Amino acid sequence: MARIPSKSEILDWIADNPGKSAKRDIPKAFGIKGADRIDLKRVLKVLEDEGHLEKRRKTYRDPDRLPPVTVLQILAPDAQGDLFAKPLEWHGEGPEPRVLYVPREADPALGAGDRILAKLQEIRAEDHQYEARLIRKIGVNPKRVLGIFRKGGEGGRIVPIDKGADKEWMVGRDATHGAQDGELVEAEQAGPRSHLGLPRARIVERLGDPTAPRAVSLIAIHQHGIPDAFPDAVIAEADRAKPAGLGEREDLRHLPLVTIDPADARDRDDAVLAIHDDDPKNKGGFVLWVAIADVAHYVTPGSALDREARKRGNSTYFPDRVVPMLPDRLSGDLCSLHEDVPRACVAVRMQIDAQGTKLSHRFTRALMRSAASFTYQEVQQAEDGAPNAHTAPLLDEVIHPLFAAYRALTRARELRQPLDLDLPERRIVLSDEGKVESVKFRDRLDAHRLIEEFMVLANVAAAEELTRLRRPLLFRAHEEPSPEKLDALREVAAASGFTLAKGQVLKTRHLNDLLDQAMGTEFSELINLSTLRSMTQAYYTPEHIGHFGLALHHYAHFTSPIRRYADLVVHRALITAHGWGKDGLSPHEIDELEATATHISETERRSMAAERDTTDRYLAAYLSERVGSEFEGRISGIARFGVFVTLDETGADGLIPIRELGGEYFHHDREAQTLMGADTGVIIGIGQRVTVRLSEAVPVTGGLTLELLTLDGKALPRAGRRSGGKPPRRKLAHARGKAAASAKKAARKVSRTRR
Repeated sequence: MARIPSKSEILDWIADNPGKSAKRDIPKAFGIKGADRIDLKRVLKVLEDEGHLEKRRKTYRDPDRLPPVTVLQILAPDAQGDLFAKPLEWHGEGPEPRVLYVPREADPALGAGDRILAKLQEIRAEDHQYEARLIRKIGVNPKRVLGIFRKGGEGGRIVPIDKGADKEWMVGRDATHGAQDGELVEAEQAGPRSHLGLPRARIVERLGDPTAPRAVSLIAIHQHGIPDAFPDAVIAEADRAKPAGLGEREDLRHLPLVTIDPADARDRDDAVLAIHDDDPKNKGGFVLWVAIADVAHYVTPGSALDREARKRGNSTYFPDRVVPMLPDRLSGDLCSLHEDVPRACVAVRMQIDAQGTKLSHRFTRALMRSAASFTYQEVQQAEDGAPNAHTAPLLDEVIHPLFAAYRALTRARELRQPLDLDLPERRIVLSDEGKVESVKFRDRLDAHRLIEEFMVLANVAAAEELTRLRRPLLFRAHEEPSPEKLDALREVAAASGFTLAKGQVLKTRHLNDLLDQAMGTEFSELINLSTLRSMTQAYYTPEHIGHFGLALHHYAHFTSPIRRYADLVVHRALITAHGWGKDGLSPHEIDELEATATHISETERRSMAAERDTTDRYLAAYLSERVGSEFEGRISGIARFGVFVTLDETGADGLIPIRELGGEYFHHDREAQTLMGADTGVIIGIGQRVTVRLSEAVPVTGGLTLELLTLDGKALPRAGRRSGGKPPRRKLAHARGKAAASAKKAARKVSRTRR
């Protein structure tokens, strides 16, 4: 009696031999004959039921279209020397598409049989349907180094910029990639690791001048200690992962769930759907589905993947790159809800009424198939009456109901009154060479708000579900502002001619009243920014505190487990609570929840600081070519050592040093957040319009130094002499009275305008 192969052996063989998956091929491959075929059929039937295989006529194949990131096996070169590859995950009914591998100059040599993780681009050529670019070889995880290249006779050396590095790297003459002496380069280990002599490296990317824009994100990664190289064990574990099958999951592949993301999205971890509710008791209501990638299936407690994901805490995003929480095999492939590809998910079905109030919810572990991967822009255009070929087929069934449900949710939002800040988001546009081409402000579309509202509702449902079941979890907490910060905000509001309620329990609606007062006035951006600065920072905690900014009692992060470890913890809590498997929240994790919450709150702040530093450096590099130019802006901060100004054109922040304000002593009033000239009595305060000249831009630090030209359209008055002391009390009183009078005048002007 022949040994019947295991399920994993069968799947591995089919993945390796996708062209030989006929009924007769499988038993032949394993030497199975006669009555033993009956036992083999039973195993194949189990694989079918679990969703690992799909039976198509007389063949077994993986259950259309290749994912944008997938594993390929390189084939032998053809007569022209081209390398083609076959996909190891193919769900189509027709013949396998042909994939042409397009190597780049720095890519390592590949041969027949090599497996690679590749990024695919669909094309229309006579002999192939996809082109593939290498991400990395499967099973290979070369160490990476960032440093300055020093040219030598036999190639050169790399001096790492990492302070903790104690060795230089040797670069052979044929591995320099054309790098010049003094350039910042990124390289990877070449050849086997050795304890003797200097390690050898091959340069894979030239980043040019270390102070140039393209280098700044890498420098920020190293300066802030963000882990950007995965250990070998983590990569190996990710490479062994296979797509999840149906098994005991609920089958949602019939639902036309869609993903809506930015055009440059690197991963797709959430899909949505809205259906008009046919319940006669809920006239005008909707059934909403939010499906989230089932990362917990692949990243199990205590595994190498889990330890590394917790260490990173979250993904970090820069204008030119991303440092992911999970390896690309998961983040860009198996955990990404690609169009027309079956993917494991944790989904929540929510019922809302016509006013957007959630009536019920139900969580499930499922298998889905995205009907389409949309961008925000194309979905918005479709809803506005200009569908394209991609959105038109799903316009009536999917897109219009999504926006109708969104309008219902906005009605509930208006009643809840979360903090309604309106601050422009900068988007740095880079050229192919990594140079800043422009700085734009992102459009805020209803399509963006739609996804935000769906995600908020799903996060609320997750927190409510786990609270109801008395299961431990990580909440997303946001506390109300401190009294000191509120007093500072009231000062800014008063100086701008507005009022913020005092003497009562602060609610978000009180802050929204202030924002409404400023709306449409020249102070709108200032008040929005000052309100944001008065807020405390949100954090993770196992304690049930609530979310002040969103005006929500129950709130947890559930919707982004690819890029946030907190969401993965919530997924595991749901798995344990519902008995969906053994990969739920472990007792050890429960004991460590407080420590985990503290750690990932810190990694989040670390990523924010690195992202902010990188943005500042990019802006400084962009503006360095315009030193001497004049800019319009608004004073956004006052300090004893100078004045901070936000430039209108780019949103960049610069400093006017106190020494540049004129030949007199300036008194700093911390309470009023003003500077007052001792001789002239001129008052400089937050919110005033200024014209400045850029006198210095330092890309390495991101610093901008400005020179004040005009204040509220007028040049600063000249001081008669340099005053060595503080201004007399009568001058201070006079100045404060003058400031108060100006504020009242502005308030009357604003009031007339609003009426």
